[in-house]
Amino acid sequence: MTAWAEFERQEPALANRVRGLFTTHRHHTMATLRRDGSPRISGTEVEFVDGQLVLGMMGGALRANDLRRDPRVALHTHTTDPPAEGESPSSWCGDAKISGLGRELPAGEGEGDDPSHRFRIDILDVVHTRVGVPADHLLIEVWRPGTGVSRIERR
Repeated sequence: MTAWAEFERQEPALANRVRGLFTTHRHHTMATLRRDGSPRISGTEVEFVDGQLVLGMMGGALRANDLRRDPRVALHTHTTDPPAEGESPSSWCGDAKISGLGRELPAGEGEGDDPSHRFRIDILDVVHTRVGVPADHLLIEVWRPGTGVSRIERR
């Protein structure tokens, strides 16, 4: 498993683009697995804290129970519409996805009766998809621990 800081150290340019996509907008989407194995999609917010990617959720959230039972999680950034007609498709910022394992963090000191949950994400892969230059293909960058970045062009 890889902490955000390690990914950022290994691939700073990709990490900067992905972090930008996760911090430009507040709300994103996460997927967890329900008890029966079916997917659960939820809105979420992410934080980058002390070199870690962290998710917070309200006390009693079903997705927190999902992560306790099965830590696999996928995150997808808020997506924006492609550029308007007449604008360069290459100006689209794209979107990012992160897959990993959610590890619950202990309740912090001084939180009192706050029943909220916080999970650190150990990263399994990071994907950034955008329109390439020239704007005749998609450029997909995929990073995995131990293998670095692979670039795929789809026309």
